[in-house]
Amino acid sequence: MTENPLHLLMNPQSIAIVGANNNPTKMGTVQALSILKDGYQGEVLLIHPTEKTVLGLKAYASPEDLPEVPDLAILIVPIKSIIPLIESFGKIGTKRAIIVTAGFRETGSAGQAIENELNNVARRYSLRFVGPNCLGVINSQISLNTTVLTVEHKPGFLGFASQSGTYVTQSLQVLRKRGFRFSKAISLGNEANINMVDALEYLGEDEQTKAIILYIEGIRDGKRFVEVARKITPRKPILAQYVGGSASGARAGMSHTGAMAGPDFLYDGIFKQAGIIRVHSVEDLYANGWTLATQPPLKGNRVGIMTNSGGPSTTIAYLCDSVGLHVPRFSDRLQKEIRSHIEPHASAANPVDLTFDVGIQKLAITLPEMMMKSGEIDALVLHGVMMTGYLRELYPHFKELAGNISLEEFLKYAQPVVNEAFELPRKYNIPFLISSFFDDEDCYTKGYMDNNIPVFRFPEKTASALGCLYRYKQIRARAPRKDAALPKIKKAAREIILRALDNKQKALDEYEAKQLLACYGVPVTKETRAAKVEDALRAAKKIGYPVALKTCSWEIMHKSGRGLIALNVENENQLKKEFKNIQKNAGKTVPVLVQDMLSGSREFLAGMTRFAGFGPGVVFGLGGVFTEVFKDTTLRLAPVTNADALEMFEDINARKLLNKFRGLPKVKLNNLSRIIQAIGNIALLHPEIAEIDLNPIIIDGTEPVVADALIVLEDKS
Repeated sequence: MTENPLHLLMNPQSIAIVGANNNPTKMGTVQALSILKDGYQGEVLLIHPTEKTVLGLKAYASPEDLPEVPDLAILIVPIKSIIPLIESFGKIGTKRAIIVTAGFRETGSAGQAIENELNNVARRYSLRFVGPNCLGVINSQISLNTTVLTVEHKPGFLGFASQSGTYVTQSLQVLRKRGFRFSKAISLGNEANINMVDALEYLGEDEQTKAIILYIEGIRDGKRFVEVARKITPRKPILAQYVGGSASGARAGMSHTGAMAGPDFLYDGIFKQAGIIRVHSVEDLYANGWTLATQPPLKGNRVGIMTNSGGPSTTIAYLCDSVGLHVPRFSDRLQKEIRSHIEPHASAANPVDLTFDVGIQKLAITLPEMMMKSGEIDALVLHGVMMTGYLRELYPHFKELAGNISLEEFLKYAQPVVNEAFELPRKYNIPFLISSFFDDEDCYTKGYMDNNIPVFRFPEKTASALGCLYRYKQIRARAPRKDAALPKIKKAAREIILRALDNKQKALDEYEAKQLLACYGVPVTKETRAAKVEDALRAAKKIGYPVALKTCSWEIMHKSGRGLIALNVENENQLKKEFKNIQKNAGKTVPVLVQDMLSGSREFLAGMTRFAGFGPGVVFGLGGVFTEVFKDTTLRLAPVTNADALEMFEDINARKLLNKFRGLPKVKLNNLSRIIQAIGNIALLHPEIAEIDLNPIIIDGTEPVVADALIVLEDKS
């Protein structure tokens, strides 16, 4: 296995910067100053075609004039200069670059052509680069900051790969105020050379990084993304925000499955399959990521809540319930112990509500420690600890009463900070989250942040972060993934497809589709294809009434609502009548499928559609007439394991229908799982298949049986 290209790029011993000058308004100058002023200890070499000195350092006219070969080149120059510079650096032996310059693929076909040429030149010299159109990288371990804003010197634990440069650099001042610190951060830009998957793999290998966050607008190498993420998540949490899945980007297919499997739906599925926790805001990405990076693993789902106000405690408790956590009523013993420290009107049951008692000792130390060591909780949320922030707010009202003293004098009334408050999480090794309306101007807020204890500006955000901790606990508990070997291609299935392709068919008819499915062990209805009514009568007699009749032509892919299906046909006279009606509604003579009439009332769907860069995605969900109403479906990439399929069953809102329900027996889930797995295998074995739509899969007693099937072929025209 080759070494990830980011190992050298993120840890250069020498850097050459092209684009810096003595004008402080220029981007190149700003980024050079970040490298020079934020503590990087390696050699910095500045290149300028005319200036002799730049920022007080000797400048060199070209890469060829440098006294040594730099590990990393950073280019912030007009686009016309990029390719010649990469050529020059390649010739002298530089192997890594960051290309900040924009104007490539993002501008259209002309920019794409330049980007292609750039890649060709870089490939010639085995030079790997981040960008173009990016804002650089951060490695807090070696105080390397190539972005435009200042990075705090104290190393962090949160790794970040972003397809937006803004979220890597413009957010730095906000993150500093919240106490969040990157271990490594990578702005990927156009990903012309080093991409999101490379960055994810690198952060997964990085020992400093304890949790990974991703900002994603789209992934091109989806299959590798899932493979890499799946290796990381059992030992390191990954959170992602994906923003490219709006309705405008959805892919419409010929089958119901294809039409419902748009990009957002796809990313939901692959994140679940890979063990990635999805969030829906950048704020949650940073805050929940920092929580996972700094807090010990959650051992259970019991949460203790303590506040000095009823509103925050109720909010936190309510939202904890919504993410699968439990806020248990404390034992009588613990309540009695707590009551000895609180006012009679205060609550000791959990949440513990001190009702605006701001006594620091009991709020920040005594009661939290009592709850932590009780063994009755697995995590603790604390709201309302405040000191200097509170006094700052009181000062305008008290200024006159206090003799018009200065704010600085007034703040001296604050009690000394008790550092024991910040040591509790390490002492008891359980997650500890703070909710406070005060920022880092409050001495306790700052103390918590300085000790890597997450502080949230609003109470409900603590529940969201705890929900991520709980979700990661579930991910770590998953059994190791074991991919089963693909079955051999069935000759009969291959012949069905080749025959259809020879006939210029765009799809298999339902009879052909079910024959192909049966080759791979998928249970289908008993049925016969009948060209004439006499054939249909014989088939019905053999199958046994009641039967179902359907048109059976690949040219009629969707039959519902068009008078092309007759259900519960009870006898010969009714069959003759319905056979005639189907021919009339079809507008031409078509074969008719005579099919066993299944009696089950529970209907599901399963299917497959393909996505560029990801391969086949397998869909499962609520089927029948409600398919497009509720869109209650989920997706995984093929191949699908039994564990994947069982998780898919839990994903859908209608999952209760799979268990005992109103007198109905539990569905044989292993048999249903085999159908899901078979769909994925068929897609991998037969790339000529574009889409599969099995709807409905009827539960006949406890057995799932495919009642209708559509297989769409790849359009080669």
